[in-house]
Amino acid sequence: MPFATRVHPGKKIRLSDIDPKANGGLEKADGEAQLEKLSLELGELQELLYAAGTHSLLVVFQGMDTAGKDGSIRAVFNHTSPLGQRISPFKVPTPLERDHDFLWRVHSQTPEKGMISIFNRSHYEDVLVVRVHELAPKAVWSKRFEHINNFERLLADSDTIIVKFYLHISPEEQEQRLLDREREVEKAWKLSAADWVERRSWSKYMTAYEEAIQRCTTSYAPWIVVPSDRKWFRNLAVAESLVETLRPYRKGWVDALTERGQAELTAIRAARGERGRRN
Repeated sequence: MPFATRVHPGKKIRLSDIDPKANGGLEKADGEAQLEKLSLELGELQELLYAAGTHSLLVVFQGMDTAGKDGSIRAVFNHTSPLGQRISPFKVPTPLERDHDFLWRVHSQTPEKGMISIFNRSHYEDVLVVRVHELAPKAVWSKRFEHINNFERLLADSDTIIVKFYLHISPEEQEQRLLDREREVEKAWKLSAADWVERRSWSKYMTAYEEAIQRCTTSYAPWIVVPSDRKWFRNLAVAESLVETLRPYRKGWVDALTERGQAELTAIRAARGERGRRN
């Protein structure tokens, strides 16, 4: 049984119906053991993805402050090679970025063949923050759902595998994490009064997220809602979803690499002047 909730196209999503404290019926030790196995498998799948060079992977992380975007990336991708991946954080647009369409800064960060791109926040900020804080009128941001779907369709048609995670945290857990930061000297750099200000708009954010998830979940770019009050379970659910998404590609990548290896072996033997040898 999947630990996260995959949103199906055309279905309504109510985040209040999904328990952010879920643990999948597991104890923490069991969950962490499963995470280690899945992270190792993800590393193997990344190696095949990189070597085959026929696909790329885009992983999107969205969520309220303290939901665990950074933590998920560290925990889930700890057995993947940094040579085969890139992490792109999307903060407030620069003046140059604002002078272009909202997808301009995003497209250049999408993954090339064989690579993984991880978005820490993403193009969805332009239908979330922009909406909640009324940085653009509805007539502008409401058109962006279709633009996003077309953009992601373009990526999928170019053999990019897309997985989008909404890290679902409760307001109570967020409050506790913000308070914990104030007590931990080593996390002082994360302190921001803006986090407390943003909490005032929680219900508006939930409405914005529900519409964005519902309108932009597709067969080629699904949204996956991850219970995130328990950090260990959040990491496990993300790892499981990624591995289950990539597993069906394994055979095709192995076959492509086997064929390529045989062709290279033939070329090597020819270069050495060998004839008729199989071994």
